[in-house]
Amino acid sequence: MSENRSYAILGTGALGGFYGARLQQVGLDVHFLLRSDYEYVKKHGLFIESPDGSFRLSHVNAYRNVLDVPPCDVVVVALKTTQNNLLRQMLPSLVKDNSVVLVLQNGLGVEEDVAAIVGSNRVMGGLCFTCNDKVAPGHIRHLRYGVITLAEYACNYLTCGITERMLQVKSDFESAGVLIQLAEDLLLARWKKLICNIPFNGLTVVLNATIKDLISDVHTRALIEQMMQEMVAVAAAYGRAIADDYIEKRLKFIAKMGPYRTSTKIDFDQRRSLEVEAIFGKPLRAAQQAGLDTPQLAMLYRQLKFLDTYYCTNQAIAVLSH
Repeated sequence: MSENRSYAILGTGALGGFYGARLQQVGLDVHFLLRSDYEYVKKHGLFIESPDGSFRLSHVNAYRNVLDVPPCDVVVVALKTTQNNLLRQMLPSLVKDNSVVLVLQNGLGVEEDVAAIVGSNRVMGGLCFTCNDKVAPGHIRHLRYGVITLAEYACNYLTCGITERMLQVKSDFESAGVLIQLAEDLLLARWKKLICNIPFNGLTVVLNATIKDLISDVHTRALIEQMMQEMVAVAAAYGRAIADDYIEKRLKFIAKMGPYRTSTKIDFDQRRSLEVEAIFGKPLRAAQQAGLDTPQLAMLYRQLKFLDTYYCTNQAIAVLSH
């Protein structure tokens, strides 16, 4: 990659808009692909509201058509996984010989889907820990955190170690004030995040509760721990050992986070399609393939499929039909 790296942001929502704006703010060449917000952002730019310092970018490189976006050194996939069917149309025109495709998505196996389009050697995974919401067109509210864990992808999720291009991407994000952690094993990092994502993202929806509600109640806390233990067992079946005290440490940290809404709860409240398959379905099928019984995850998956179908997908179809 070149020294002055260019970035394409696919999905200028709460996540992609926030990180892309931070990169542009410090002078990097950033290009934003938008859909519904295109007209507004083209005219008014992006506004980031943040406790770390709010700012407005009055002009951004905004595009409605992916074919108008120039090929970039780093292509950031910040779409919801429910839109991954669009990637086969989007990615080929954006990558150069030495481009990196950085996948900032939740769930399991998301890098495999991208690698099938651009090749394994181009793919890097990014796991975001941040509390963001898009509150209006071109207006993103960042509440807290923002750290990204970076790790290289290889076929079958082989461990890659720390590479030079990871250090280059890290340098760009850290120049923009984004904390970056480097991981040698992408699959281990994915399982560690799923251990928290699965119970909290799922239960905040099916129980209509905040994280603080769930972790403060003795019954839901016990349920959370059961789900976490299920995921530790599945990770172990795929050769990724999680430390015995990992769950206890994560729960203590999460208990201090306050009553914020998870990304899945935000999607449900706004009746957007839920990332059920990426976050819950793929881990469930991985458990089944390993011969493991995960009853709590299985029940949560089926509950979310029902809610997604009857409250999100059907409503979206009804809106489009009018």
